[in-house]
Amino acid sequence: MSQPSGPRPRLDVRGAVDLSGLSRSTPPPGTPGGLDKPSAYAVDVDESTFNDVLQRSTQHPVVVVLWAPWSEVSTGVAADLAALADEDAGRWLLARIDADANPRVAAAFQAQSVPTVVAVLAGQPLPLFQGAYPRDQVRAVVDQVLAAAEANGITGRVAPSADQPDVEPEPELPPLHQAAYDAIESDDLPSARAAYEQALNENPRDALARAGLAQVGLLERTRDIDLRAVRTAAADRPDDVDAQLAVADVDVLGGQVEDAFARLVDVLRRTVGDDKERVRLRLVDLFEVIGGDDPRVVAARRAMASALY
Repeated sequence: MSQPSGPRPRLDVRGAVDLSGLSRSTPPPGTPGGLDKPSAYAVDVDESTFNDVLQRSTQHPVVVVLWAPWSEVSTGVAADLAALADEDAGRWLLARIDADANPRVAAAFQAQSVPTVVAVLAGQPLPLFQGAYPRDQVRAVVDQVLAAAEANGITGRVAPSADQPDVEPEPELPPLHQAAYDAIESDDLPSARAAYEQALNENPRDALARAGLAQVGLLERTRDIDLRAVRTAAADRPDDVDAQLAVADVDVLGGQVEDAFARLVDVLRRTVGDDKERVRLRLVDLFEVIGGDDPRVVAARRAMASALY
């Protein structure tokens, strides 16, 4: 196959560190100075496995990061790439190479500094960047690599490497929890609610069922809402408890957890009687959704107690 076509990102040397005169052994993964342990989509490569990685690039994109244990910039870039590889779940493979311990591989990529990041498509290296790179820009570079790979028909998926540690299987859920999970996957929220309620009837101390029931409630309340209308109503009617409860649900669902809690605690301070109790119960319900050990919940519980008493 000829040199892959498609965009070729500009070489950048911000934050690059000279490699000359350094030679150190690679710290084991997961130890100080080392990288995180390999995963299904991030592997450690040395001179003995280098050709295997080149061969895999005929099936799916490979992104190579040359790093060194003494360079925090390089370990940071490697960590960002590993996180992106996990996000893309097999669309490309990250190959991590300690440039100090594998000088011939570093020379093959003409790496004069770390980090050096290179894509390999069908055995052909495509220099990407050197030095520090913000994660959002790393994401953009990877997306360009994927586009170039697709343009050249390199669209295979990464198969877990045989030398990777076995991933422990997920523990089996109790039958009612599994039934609820399957019902949520099928968008059958009434069945999910029934399964969790039965689980709580059988064991009132079932914390997972209680959290699951709270999550189902959030999904039910937000299922058919108009996001723009909900936010407009909350902004226009700050004293409307229903409007504030609805937008808090939307915020939690969208990941704006602290905003939701702060909003409801503020409403709690300004309400009395039945309305105050409704807001308190909704906060407690949303605490279950997020999880009692979450720092945002711990802080919000203290604020709620202050608002109540």
